[in-house]
Amino acid sequence: MSIGTMTSKGQITIPKDVRRALGLTAGVSVTFTRNAEGDYVIRAAQRSAADLAGALKYTGSPLSLNEMDDAVTAGALGT
Repeated sequence: MSIGTMTSKGQITIPKDVRRALGLTAGVSVTFTRNAEGDYVIRAAQRSAADLAGALKYTGSPLSLNEMDDAVTAGALGT
C-alpha cells in the first residue's frame, strides 16, 4: 500500500510507484471520480486536441493544405 500525506494547503504528494503506474508527470491533470462504493478513483485526465496545440515545432515556411496533403501521402507511401 502506498500512502500520501496532505499539506495544510490541501496538496498531496502522490507516491512515486503510483505516479509511475498512472503515467503521471509534472503538469498532468488528474480526475477524481466517486464510484458506487463511495470510494474515489484517481485517473490521469484525458487531453483534448486543443491541449496539443503548439506541441510540435515547425520552423519552415507555412505550407498550403495541398502541400500538407502531399507530404502526408508521400510519408504513407514511403517516398
